[in-house]
Amino acid sequence: RIAALIAIYYLQRIHLSIMIINRLATRAVSTAFRQRAAVQSTAGFHSTTTADAKVAVLGAAGGIGQPLSLLCKLSPEVDELSCYDIVGTPGVAADLSHIPTKSSTTGSLPSPVAWPPKHNGGLEEALTGADVVVIPAGVPRKPGMTRDDLFNTNASIVQTLVEGCAKFCPDAIIAIISNPVNSTVPIAAEVLKKHGVYNPKKLVGVTTLDVCRANTFVANSQGWDPKDVDVTVIGGHAGITILPLFSRVDGAKFSDEELEAITVRTQFGGDEVVAAKAGAGSATLSMAYAGFIFTENVLKAMRGEEVTQCAFVESDLTEAEFFASPVKFGKDGVEDVLPLGELSAYEKGWFDKMLPELKKQIQKGVDFVNK
Repeated sequence: RIAALIAIYYLQRIHLSIMIINRLATRAVSTAFRQRAAVQSTAGFHSTTTADAKVAVLGAAGGIGQPLSLLCKLSPEVDELSCYDIVGTPGVAADLSHIPTKSSTTGSLPSPVAWPPKHNGGLEEALTGADVVVIPAGVPRKPGMTRDDLFNTNASIVQTLVEGCAKFCPDAIIAIISNPVNSTVPIAAEVLKKHGVYNPKKLVGVTTLDVCRANTFVANSQGWDPKDVDVTVIGGHAGITILPLFSRVDGAKFSDEELEAITVRTQFGGDEVVAAKAGAGSATLSMAYAGFIFTENVLKAMRGEEVTQCAFVESDLTEAEFFASPVKFGKDGVEDVLPLGELSAYEKGWFDKMLPELKKQIQKGVDFVNK
């Protein structure tokens, strides 16, 4: 019995020591963030092609956030990976930190509620010095739900996180994954405008998953390797606002019925996954992959590589304030929104259906912030 009491005593001492070490480590991380911010204020990413690139993933403990963070950890383009969520991020970051790649990994949680109220120090640590911020945070769809059904919850989440971006990393490129993208990107734009830091070159909605789906479905139908396919997808990122331009895929042949089927499947591919998961979530793994591809391409462009990819950005190509189309990226984000070119008669029919719906969803986001 005495031996057991002695063992308990030493276990308590060990536990206390671990707590002290964790507190010291947290303080050290906070100090490192402040020092890094001070350095970056005079020598940012763009000052040299060899500068470190920091990527912050907001919503890093979620169904998209975890695999997205894993892929970013594996990327040679990422030097520092910062994970933030309302729960679980210290564990996610600790897990990722054991992977033998060059990038460092940190995990932050929101600061505890305090009085007098103070800003969110956890979000500040995650965002300070970030070059690219990727936001997959939010609730997933369930069977029968549209992306627009997520609006009320996810709109508030995106608004709060982008307010943090405006305060702590106003020059970062912000990539919005949180649905409904057609509305959350305008929400982000209005928030940044209110803080006086809006730059249309730095705000993008990630529509890469629509391109991935279109590439996969075309390759499967034609018996091709998907890596040899690159379908242009324009419009938005929800239902009929998604318009794949299959007429531009060299060598692809479709009957009218096949073209209709593959177009609709691309538009509603997310519903296919939601139904298959039977209430257990939405497209997380494929979205994480698409979000990673987009993010890595942005980083490559920031380092000087020529990169063109589809993205949902501020645009004057149509009557819609924001529109997804091929975009050339450069060192400062969006460099050029490329012309749409000619649409086939079939595509023009979808375009005419899509535009009023897209404009309505964009306005919904604008009104949310300015209500």
